[in-house]
Amino acid sequence: MTDETGPRPATARAWLREHSELGVCVILLVLGALVLTDALTMDVDITQRGPVGPRTVPIAVGAGLLAVAVLLAVDVLRGGRGEAEGGEDVDLAEPADRRTVALLTGVFLAFAALIGPLGFPISGALLFWGSAYALGSRHIDRDPLIAAGLSLATYFVFDNLLGVPLPGGPLMGVL
Repeated sequence: MTDETGPRPATARAWLREHSELGVCVILLVLGALVLTDALTMDVDITQRGPVGPRTVPIAVGAGLLAVAVLLAVDVLRGGRGEAEGGEDVDLAEPADRRTVALLTGVFLAFAALIGPLGFPISGALLFWGSAYALGSRHIDRDPLIAAGLSLATYFVFDNLLGVPLPGGPLMGVL
């Protein structure tokens, strides 16, 4: 369909299909606005604040999301298009691996349910080992040891070095 101004898409739906990346821009824009709103309305006691404060990172992330949304929208409106998935080592003709997704979902749900009663060191070890198993590692003798070490290291870094209290569970007196 053409008129005096030249060729144009037949419908708004065709225009949106050609500029589908604008949907990602909208999602990033909404997410950035939510993060900024949450950060700016955060109730912060001035005596508990350090030199940087708890608002700094959320404000930086929210502002970054808004900037990326605007830059992506400008690029899309100027004719930029995302590349097809040809550069990745993924066979798009193959179906999704539902078993792996189901195993990972189960591992994360189990972690969420067990972190309260068992504490982070035990439930974190189960999370790391279960994720490694779901993603294909079958070293039954090595993986649980690595998972336990990684979980304990994470617990000590967050609890002792960063001052972020994590539930210790039954190991609270031992650790």
